[in-house]
Amino acid sequence: MSSWDGKTRGGLTGYRIFVFILKTFGLKPAYFLLKFVSFHFFLFSHKTNRHVRYYFRQILGYGKLKANISIYRNYYKLGQVLIDKVAVMAGLGKRYSYHMDGEEHLIDMQDGGLLISAHIGSWEIAGNFLFRVKKRFNIVMLDEEHQKIKNYLDDMLVEKDLHVIPIKDDLSHILAIKKALDNKELIAIHADRYIEGSKTIKHKFLGKDAIFPEGPFYLAARFKAPVSFVFAVKESSSHYHFFATPAKVYNIGAGRSVKEEDLLPVIKDYICEMERILGKYPLQWFNYHKFWEKDTD
Repeated sequence: MSSWDGKTRGGLTGYRIFVFILKTFGLKPAYFLLKFVSFHFFLFSHKTNRHVRYYFRQILGYGKLKANISIYRNYYKLGQVLIDKVAVMAGLGKRYSYHMDGEEHLIDMQDGGLLISAHIGSWEIAGNFLFRVKKRFNIVMLDEEHQKIKNYLDDMLVEKDLHVIPIKDDLSHILAIKKALDNKELIAIHADRYIEGSKTIKHKFLGKDAIFPEGPFYLAARFKAPVSFVFAVKESSSHYHFFATPAKVYNIGAGRSVKEEDLLPVIKDYICEMERILGKYPLQWFNYHKFWEKDTD
């Protein structure tokens, strides 16, 4: 099953180096250094390479040469997205432009709701660009990331009007999510990565059986909250494109518990939107863990 332990790779020293280069020399030198970092990952991240190679070879049907080139380009694109994220968080957001496609759908979510995304492009960039949405944002994430990096980035944040809801074993995050929804707030959550031992659900994605975490879809059905699928993808060195779907409520009916079949409508809509985005931006799939059932660790 999945080998993801809830931790995000990357060292604090690396973050400091790129922040220094960004603030001192600008974006282009940071991207230039990134070429060598990306090549290092291409050569030595063997386990990660296996998963992303499965995506390019078995899912997209690329030949061996095109797949290897795409793996390197994928790492380089990810590095650019991470650098951009740090730059925006550090107050350098004016260096970027963006196109909002569906922002009005989030503005219309006056009663709050769920923003379900994936490891496609950069949802963090999307959050920093949504300054016109006058709502409190909550980000649901595992609380097992490297604390030093989180603290360092928190110190850099220019806009601090957001709240992190950590996922915990005692399920206290469920109550926190319900409270936020009761307060008509927006909650952002990923639905394309699962932890071994957690509840999952299987469904076709890009032609093969994939394994999805049950939690985000359960929340949508359990709380009958409006759901919008959101993504922000990088289109050039300094331009991003934001997508959001019209909010939809997945009502299972009153008086009974949530069953697996109740989750299928929201999962199907989510998959449809992910397939549409990846059809346009195949290099921006940044899920480097086991996802498709026949992929191997």
